[in-house]
Amino acid sequence: MAVKMRIEGAGDIERALAALPRGTAKGVMRRAMKKSLKPVAQMADAASPFTVAVTSKLTARQKREARQDRGRSKVVLYVGPVDAAGDGEPHAHLYEFGTGIRVQSSTGRSTGRMSARPFLRPAWDANQALMLATLKREVWGEIERAVERARRKAARAGR
Repeated sequence: MAVKMRIEGAGDIERALAALPRGTAKGVMRRAMKKSLKPVAQMADAASPFTVAVTSKLTARQKREARQDRGRSKVVLYVGPVDAAGDGEPHAHLYEFGTGIRVQSSTGRSTGRMSARPFLRPAWDANQALMLATLKREVWGEIERAVERARRKAARAGR
């Protein structure tokens, strides 16, 4: 599930990020987004039999879609079930959304159905307001730290 959001009044943040080098701005956003999405991941992890985490490691399909939709300068993070290697859990969507009646094609035997047991959507809905407030606060904090690092670096180079 991909969610696109538009935040009103974020022009100041966008201008401050545009003043930073692209790599620095991406790092600022990645760190801030990771911190703000942590409550969503924790709540989903508590309600799920899978391990839920926030990661920037995307599947090949997700990377391809991110390049098409957002371009190279945008930051994309994944909140969802991951296994021990950090890859996505292949059956988590069946748990989240359920299945219809399943029938084996070779024998015709019915293997039943699985009712939906959502864990990620309720976590997202419950934490969305908190996540946006945290994101705004964390982005400004990260921008200030990045500017301070750049100032110290320039002062060392000027000696």
